[in-house]
Amino acid sequence: MHHDPLYPAFSATEYERRYREVRARMDRKGVATLLLYGRGSSPEIHYLSNWLTTSEAHLIFPAEGSPTLFIQLSNHLPNAKRMAVLEDVRFGGSSPTGSVDSLPRVIENLKERGVDRGRVGIVGGLPYQQYLHLQGAFPQVEWIDFSVEMRDQRQIKSAEEIDRMKIAAAMSDRSVAALAEHVRPGIREHVLAKIVEDAYLGEGGVNGIHFMITTSMRDPKGGVPQQYMSERVVQKGDVLVVELSTNYWGYSGQILRTFSIGEDPTPEYQKIHAAAVEAFERVAAVVKDGTEVEAVLDAAEVVHQRGFTIYDDFLHGANQLPPILRTRKTNRGAPPGFRFGKDMCLVIQPNVVTEDARAGVQFGEMLRVTETGLEPLHNYPRKLIVCGKD
Repeated sequence: MHHDPLYPAFSATEYERRYREVRARMDRKGVATLLLYGRGSSPEIHYLSNWLTTSEAHLIFPAEGSPTLFIQLSNHLPNAKRMAVLEDVRFGGSSPTGSVDSLPRVIENLKERGVDRGRVGIVGGLPYQQYLHLQGAFPQVEWIDFSVEMRDQRQIKSAEEIDRMKIAAAMSDRSVAALAEHVRPGIREHVLAKIVEDAYLGEGGVNGIHFMITTSMRDPKGGVPQQYMSERVVQKGDVLVVELSTNYWGYSGQILRTFSIGEDPTPEYQKIHAAAVEAFERVAAVVKDGTEVEAVLDAAEVVHQRGFTIYDDFLHGANQLPPILRTRKTNRGAPPGFRFGKDMCLVIQPNVVTEDARAGVQFGEMLRVTETGLEPLHNYPRKLIVCGKD
């Protein structure tokens, strides 16, 4: 297997399994070739190549023969050749004006492989203009969307994948511990992000998300973590609500916790947090191999029974894989006939808020589905954290 051992990669056996199973899916759909597209982030390209896409990338994955990965930009190519487990990694090329344009080389490679008719599966958000060029170059080819097939392929995690997710989860836990140790009245919200990232950057982790909000517990202005930190200065009597996801070489943990800063939580926040813990525990108690969505929705009703609602999703698969569930009252849909399966990973994350969303908490973490229940990937204590008390 081609790969620089200084970069993490899975075993040859793991990639052989992936290729075998993806090709079986291709065979069932009558697809001879896949064209995977990624820009910025493509878990599917990483799944088959070990390259963490930066700028644009195209991966040609045939039912028979070796894949070819086209990389943009040219200065990213040396790194891609070191990281990828593929022998054939190339620069995508440029247009006559010097701008980024991989498509001529992609088309040339497809023609060299004898692609001129039949089905080709597209994976990822291929730009419309590129799709039109492909149609023009291959008028007899039927282009079909294969993204759902790849999503379903990635849904069930292998033992090697789960081990990597546990590393990412441990990094996320360290960020929570660092916040508990270092958050004090007087720091700006921007410092919170530094505390989170300092806990794992030296170990190879990168930020997936660190959504956070601080507000007064006695005069709260919101209960949903923010995507961007502000210039706000943390005060004694604030609440800090966080959703953290650290990525380790393409795989993430996710942990959600609430902090009371400088003093114990107010009665209102104790009540909201207790409802979130109860909701988490009730849903966690029903999910196992074979569980249907209705059982989760039944268990989640406790949020409304306690006089609250939710703002964020209640449960979602790892990295936003299906299902993405809320409660019946806040429902936005669910995949029909979905059943949880062994070795799926998911996040239970009740973002319990007051009906006006004035105050709220988040509580939860990533877990693995087993035959009999759920196995936590995280080890940080499940509690409302009090910090910054001198």
